[in-house]
Amino acid sequence: MKNEFLETIRVEDGIHFHLSYHQNRYANVLKILNAKKIQRLDTYLDAPKKGLYRCRLRYNLQKIIDVEYLEYKKREINSLKLVYDDAIDYSFKYCDRKNIDKLFALREDYDDIIIVKNGFITDTSISNIALFDGEWKTPASPLLKGTTRARYLNEGKLIEADIRVIDIKNFTKIALLNAMIDFDIIHQHKLKDIFC
Repeated sequence: MKNEFLETIRVEDGIHFHLSYHQNRYANVLKILNAKKIQRLDTYLDAPKKGLYRCRLRYNLQKIIDVEYLEYKKREINSLKLVYDDAIDYSFKYCDRKNIDKLFALREDYDDIIIVKNGFITDTSISNIALFDGEWKTPASPLLKGTTRARYLNEGKLIEADIRVIDIKNFTKIALLNAMIDFDIIHQHKLKDIFC
């Protein structure tokens, strides 16, 4: 599974959202790993015409393995626990998430985690993050460079910054970013109220 990768695409009423960003990330993974063939993702997609779905496209270096559409229900996240792992690597969207799942299991009564690597904030178990201190900043070294994060950076709505754990006190808002939730502000008050 370490050589199998995912694209997760938001689908609503038959429309695949931001497909060009998913195509670019898929193509970049294959180029970096010297794959011989890059395919057009849209030729594999056939979404249900009604409803909200998470399209889960699984691939390896040779081919698109499968595509499935899963009905989507947003997971409520109102509290986050900081967990630490200086060795974790999730630079590609691997199917194998066992290292992230181990960290997620440490969350106790919190809804999700924020992974800290080498003293710097990275991502939650399912999303990139952005923090607000007068402008929205996203970690310069996330575990995964997500498609929604890339889009907001391209649009100038986010800037990259090194954010250390000790910097959290300087921010007043946090947002989670992924293909399914887009840009979801989860707390409007002091961040100390949601972090362990």
